[in-house]
Amino acid sequence: MEQLAWLPIHPDFAGALKAARLVADPEEKLSRLVELANYRRNFVATEKLDRTAAQHLSSAPNLLSALQLRQARLAVLSSHTVDHLVPAIRIAGLGRRTTLSTHVGPYGLYRQALLDSNPDLVAFAPQFLLLALDARDYTSDIALSASEAEVTEAIVKHIDELRVLWRAGRERYAAQVIQQTFVASSPTLFGSYDGLVPASPGAFVERLNDAVRSAAREEGVLLLDVAWLGRRWGNEAIGDPVRWHQAKQLVAPHFAPQYGDWVARIIAASLGLSRKCLVLDLDNTIWGGVVGDDGVEGIRLGQGDPLGEAYLEFQRYVAALGKRGIALAICSKNDPATAEAAFSEHPEMVLHRTDIASFVANWDDKASNLRRIAQELGLGLDSFVFVDDNPAERHIVRRELPMVAVPELPDDVANYPGSLADAGYFEAASFTSDDVMRARAYQANVERQAVLARTTDMEGYLKNLSMTLIASEIRPVDLPRASQLINKSNQFNLTTRRYTEAELQRLVDDPAILAMCFRLKDRFGDNGLISVILARPDVHWGKNAFLIDTWLMSCRVLGRQVEAAALEVLANEAANRGAQSLIGEYRPTPRNGLVSDHYAKLGFAPASAPRDESNSASFWRFDIQTPPPRHFITVERLS
Repeated sequence: MEQLAWLPIHPDFAGALKAARLVADPEEKLSRLVELANYRRNFVATEKLDRTAAQHLSSAPNLLSALQLRQARLAVLSSHTVDHLVPAIRIAGLGRRTTLSTHVGPYGLYRQALLDSNPDLVAFAPQFLLLALDARDYTSDIALSASEAEVTEAIVKHIDELRVLWRAGRERYAAQVIQQTFVASSPTLFGSYDGLVPASPGAFVERLNDAVRSAAREEGVLLLDVAWLGRRWGNEAIGDPVRWHQAKQLVAPHFAPQYGDWVARIIAASLGLSRKCLVLDLDNTIWGGVVGDDGVEGIRLGQGDPLGEAYLEFQRYVAALGKRGIALAICSKNDPATAEAAFSEHPEMVLHRTDIASFVANWDDKASNLRRIAQELGLGLDSFVFVDDNPAERHIVRRELPMVAVPELPDDVANYPGSLADAGYFEAASFTSDDVMRARAYQANVERQAVLARTTDMEGYLKNLSMTLIASEIRPVDLPRASQLINKSNQFNLTTRRYTEAELQRLVDDPAILAMCFRLKDRFGDNGLISVILARPDVHWGKNAFLIDTWLMSCRVLGRQVEAAALEVLANEAANRGAQSLIGEYRPTPRNGLVSDHYAKLGFAPASAPRDESNSASFWRFDIQTPPPRHFITVERLS
């Protein structure tokens, strides 16, 4: 099995890297390096690309925003050697639109780094903290004859220590902790009977990992589950005893690109960079054959045919992605009536037409149709994954729309589900009830747009939506989705300040800060949590002023007066805390021009910027006694 198999193979990676080094224009050079990070590469190619990228990124930080790259700081604390893995983590991050600054703590001193004052770690101020620990540090010396209760007691002690380390990382640095699961270091003692002996090394590590997963869920810690993920790769990749005794390497050097991607995709997911929409071709992608030629009855799909069963299994996987909140769309060169007939008439179809948020079947080029789907769903193309069995179509979309993820596919459709899962495009950093509803929310938005397209009375349209805005302070149950929205929102985001879940928790816990979230319901359904506002007193603007640190909103509720209703809530909440005015801040980025006049539209007046602010930021003042703009939304405040 080849590493990074979902990435295309570059015909001349070394030559392309050499050419990139010679490019004079800094933006073009960085763009080429990001492009190369999205090709399949081995350990040596990864190291070379990292050296070039490190030299360039240090001298071109101003280009990151222009290329829509996010920045993050990762500290790695470990009990096994990790230095050979760090370049692969950085390059995988670049491939997932993130530039990672990294800090590696001294080998084996992870407890000291977290529990004592560590000047280097304090100065680095990590946003993410990876605890990469080896099972040898957490194996038990209890007797093989130990009872179930004694094994449980030993595991609880280990978990209690991990909880202390996790909390230290979160409280001292406001870092999002990522815990690596443990890989058993000892061969079996009893053969297949090993799992029935509670204190056998293998059984002990398995139970320890189960406890880690449970505790991590309770503590808001993310998992790098190498015990789970690494089973497919074997000891040559993870847990090779020769590598361990030679260099204390748990992960083999040749496996660094894959390991690096596992780490990078978790960080990208935490930053809101996971993909949101799976766009599928039809013929020979979700069924065998060409429906226009073979007819609905002639396509290969269903039981009794090995190929048909494989396509059926792929559809089941796609449907499961839809159920967890990934929007599903169709982009096919086909007659639309014929294509839709397969969904309604074929008895073995697992995917239903109602599962598809956007269905585009015509004879136009697929790049144009992907743009159409993005507009229809209100999503950026950088949130798309496009799956097509045709290599030529994949090549064209990659060339025309480089922001769309286009995975290579294995030869056998039976491997499509595993290949798409391996790519990690839909990596999650949380899973909430809002996520489950999201796919339906995109479909409902298409229905709203269809009604809007037929209306000639905007005021009547808004009234007939029967909208209710539910406002509350950010509660523990809201925290994962609020953090997710803060890190994902780019267009309707006034300052684009990003906060990890741990950082947001710190802000929510601060009694001086007003941390609000908003949900929106209408006659088409529940849109879920769609907006977050963070505001705080700021003495620069006077003792009775609240500065709006963060105001963002999901783009799928644009144009429905939610801004005015949210301002009404914000003004009331701030007034209850003694505020007399609100200060709005707008920091322009390449993607948030949509809200450049946000404060002016809401009745804010221009205000002079503080002396230490950049010239690009603008500030606006709102007198709380001023009535907010009229809206047709019922507001409910949860206590």
